Parts: sequence; structure tokens; C-alpha cells
Amino acid sequence: MRCPYCGSLDDKVLESRTMVNGESIRRRRECLSCGYRFTSYERIDERPFMVVKRDGRRQPFDTMKLEKGIERALEKRPVPNTMVEQLTNDIEDCAIKQGKENREITTTELGELVLEKLYEIDKVAYIRFASVYRHFETVEEFITEVKNIKKRSVNKKDATGEKHE
Repeated sequence: MRCPYCGSLDDKVLESRTMVNGESIRRRRECLSCGYRFTSYERIDERPFMVVKRDGRRQPFDTMKLEKGIERALEKRPVPNTMVEQLTNDIEDCAIKQGKENREITTTELGELVLEKLYEIDKVAYIRFASVYRHFETVEEFITEVKNIKKRSVNKKDATGEKHE
């Protein structure tokens, strides 16, 4: 480690301490040339998890952006705020597992994860998110998606053996 006072590369570590849940190490050092004492920090330099946009651009994964999209879809719906946070965490975990090998996920894959989770929680929020994510431009696209939800619900009831009309 280069001494910030004299520039020498010769130093000794006086003390090492693990910081912040083991995510970094604080080291007190003393320069062997001039005696100046200084502190250095050591932490893992991870490559950030990236989201690949439709046009090919890459952006770092932003949990807050994901959470805002989910909040907008669930706005004025009978879903507790804690559910939004849990949903965001679940989607982030799934995204990281899915993109583990190359540390990235496409917006298409991410959007489908969100839709899958919203479908389980609230069908209206699902439609809201789908309308933005899939760029609905006509009423017919909304109607088609609502009909698909009805078909999925009926098929689920068939699989569970429940009666339906």
C-alpha cells in the first residue's frame, strides 16, 4: 500500500478489523519509511448485476425502479405496503438466480417475472403492469388480456377439481 504522506510502498499492518457484516476490512497501517499512520479499507469488488434494455443498452439493476413500477401497478389496490417490498425482494432474487451465469437479465425476462408475481397477487395490478410493459395501444388489447386471465382462472379451477360455471 502506498503511503499517502511520502509515497513509499513499505508499510506494516498494525491492526485489522472486520467491518459492516464482514463486507469490508479496515486496516491501520504504518509506513516503514516515514512512520506515518494511515487507514485502508478492503472490500470485494463485484461486477454489478445488469439489465439489458430492448435496444441493447445495459444499465445496473435498480431495485428502486422495480419497486416504483410495482407500486404504480398496485396503487389503490387492497395490497399492504409490506407486500410490495416482499414482492420486490422476491423478483430481485429470481432475477439474480436467472441471470447468475453472466450477471445480467433482459428487460423482457424481468418484466415476465414481475407479471408472474403480480398475477398471483392481484389481477388488476397485473393488467395495469401488462398494459405498460406490453405497450397496449387499443382497447382490444386490454380485452384480450382480461379474457386470457379468465381462461387461466378457469383452467386452474379445472386442475383443482373445483366447479365453475
